[in-house]
Amino acid sequence: MFNTNNLIKLGASAAGALLIMLLANWGASALYKVADDHHGDEEHAVVRGFNIGGDVDGEAEEEEEEVELAFADVYENADPSQGERVFGKCRACHKLEEGAHTTGPALYNIVGHEKAAMDGFEYSDALLAMSDETWTPENLDAWLEDPRGYAPGNKMTFAGLKDIEERADLIAYLATIGN
Repeated sequence: MFNTNNLIKLGASAAGALLIMLLANWGASALYKVADDHHGDEEHAVVRGFNIGGDVDGEAEEEEEEVELAFADVYENADPSQGERVFGKCRACHKLEEGAHTTGPALYNIVGHEKAAMDGFEYSDALLAMSDETWTPENLDAWLEDPRGYAPGNKMTFAGLKDIEERADLIAYLATIGN
């Protein structure tokens, strides 16, 4: 079975595969080379990475102040049609039909409804402790921004919506469902 002819073919195949791998490595190195590192002085030094903090050429950059938007102002101009689009992020766990609970409770008539009070859904202890409150737009905003921070220990695994306009649009949309 193993004769000289087969051993020569096997050796030639291995050598060919090694040659292809070496050529591919050489080509990839030439293609993705960042800069020429042959110069040793600072004038030709290659700058890599990002400047994190600190001065740029001895001048301090002025940091832009982040303007904090008031939720009430954003909610006043919210667009329910955009909120319907944002609801796509919630659709996997929530339904809009009354009593149609899935992983999360149904969101029918949620704006202005008492917290942890939808019949037929088992709420976490964190939300049950808030059952004397209602889901105002401001409470929903705080909840949607950071569910774990708003009610530590709740069952919701969603990380939250960081964009205040998305939250306002979503709450405006939910306000149209069942109200």
